[in-house]
Amino acid sequence: MDQNRIPATVRRTYGVDDLSQAPSFAGGFINFGDWSGIDTDAPTPEDRIRSQEELYRRVLRSFPAPTERLRLAEVGCGRGLGAALALCEFRFAAVTGVDIHPDQVERARAVNARALATFPDRLAYSLGAADDLPFPDAALDGLYSVEAAQHFRELTGFARESARVLRPGGRLAVTTFFSSGPEVAERLSILLGSFAEGLDVAHPLAAFTDDLTAAGFTEVTAESIGTAVWPGLDRYLKDTVPPGHWARNFLAAWQSGLLDYHLVTATRV
Repeated sequence: MDQNRIPATVRRTYGVDDLSQAPSFAGGFINFGDWSGIDTDAPTPEDRIRSQEELYRRVLRSFPAPTERLRLAEVGCGRGLGAALALCEFRFAAVTGVDIHPDQVERARAVNARALATFPDRLAYSLGAADDLPFPDAALDGLYSVEAAQHFRELTGFARESARVLRPGGRLAVTTFFSSGPEVAERLSILLGSFAEGLDVAHPLAAFTDDLTAAGFTEVTAESIGTAVWPGLDRYLKDTVPPGHWARNFLAAWQSGLLDYHLVTATRV
């Protein structure tokens, strides 16, 4: 794979900077979390870890039982903790974590060495891109991505590649934050440093669901889960980032209707 495809900000953030070490991403997971049922009056690092695990669980519940028969892959797996959780808790037949960043794949293999040794034929981590996945046609029963799609430069290729690697009837589940439309991209860049620096891309939700339909998916749904994400995240950030840090503007961006967190699911025709 051509590593020159990795944007400089993505290469730095998930390479030498290792975002997983930031206090706002306690525990090695790298997502904003599902704070449903978590007391956010004085959230602890343990609460933060639980929120990130719960976001994975919400996504993984999108796949039908019996899960023991399903072969899955995660696109943008980062340090691979979510893929290991998927295998160990949901008992899928096999899970492969895929990431475009070689440092992340190396970290995933190191962090999850015990799980890899325990399940050598069922858990794996591999290099790959959202539009260039390391699987044959129709090889997977399910594909999921947790807070990674905002880094993909475009989503049309991701939709097409997802359709290629999923068998007919296979399931796709993607959760991340999407913009409300192309017209808000500039405002998001003003509010949020991750958009200004090019780390995040303001993908409109409607454009992605249209891409999925065009790629051969049906039963395309988009569920807003912003109420489970943004208030809890902001409360945790209050204690972990400096006053006035741009990350606190995610809540305002959501409240203003510029973006929202969604769980998008679809079925391969």
